[in-house]
Amino acid sequence: MPKVAVYDITGNQTGDMELNENVFGVEVNEAVLHQAVVMQLASQRLGTHSTKTRGLVRGGGRKPWKQKGTGRARAGSTRSPIWVGGGVVFGPQPRSYAFRMPRKQRRLALKSALSAKLNEGELVVVDNINFEQPKTKSVIKMLNDFKAANEKALFITADIIDTVEKSARNIPGVKAIGSMGLNVYDILYHKKVFITKDAVTRIEEVLA
Repeated sequence: MPKVAVYDITGNQTGDMELNENVFGVEVNEAVLHQAVVMQLASQRLGTHSTKTRGLVRGGGRKPWKQKGTGRARAGSTRSPIWVGGGVVFGPQPRSYAFRMPRKQRRLALKSALSAKLNEGELVVVDNINFEQPKTKSVIKMLNDFKAANEKALFITADIIDTVEKSARNIPGVKAIGSMGLNVYDILYHKKVFITKDAVTRIEEVLA
C-alpha cells in the first residue's frame, strides 16, 4: 500500500499515512482520463447559439409575384433561404452537449487522476485544513509554507468549509472543494492537490 507523509498547514510533517492501493495505486488510464475531461467540459457548454429558419424569420407571408407570366423564377416567400434576409438552412440550434460515461469508467477516471498526482509527487496529505476567519492571506501563507505560492492549488476537504472556500476563491488558480465534489478536471488542472485525512478516508470508502 502506498505510504505518504502527513503535514500540518504550516508545512511540518506530523506523521505518516497508508493509502488504499485500489484508489491511489491503480495503473493510470489516460484514455479514460481524457474521456472524463471531455465529458466535464462538454457539460459546461451553454449551447445557446441559435439561427432562424425560414419559419422563424419575420415577414414573407405574401407571395412576391404571381406564379406565371412574369419571366422570373417561381417564388413563394421572400424569406426563402436563397433570398437575402431569408432563413438559414441547417443552422445551429440551442442544444445540450452533455453526455454520460458508464459509472465504472467515471470511478476509474477519478482513481487514475489521484494515482497520477501521487506518482508525480503533487498530492499532499494534511491533518486538517481550516481557518478561524475567511482570509486570503491565510491561504497564501499556507502555500508559501509548502513552496507552492506560484502554482495552481486545489484544496480537498471532507465537507465544504466556508472559511477555506472563501479564503481561496479570490486567488487565481486556487480552488477549494468538498470530497463529494471531487472531479477529474480539477485534479488534473491544478498542479498541487492538498487533501485532508478525513477526505482521504471518505474517498476511499466510496471508490475502494
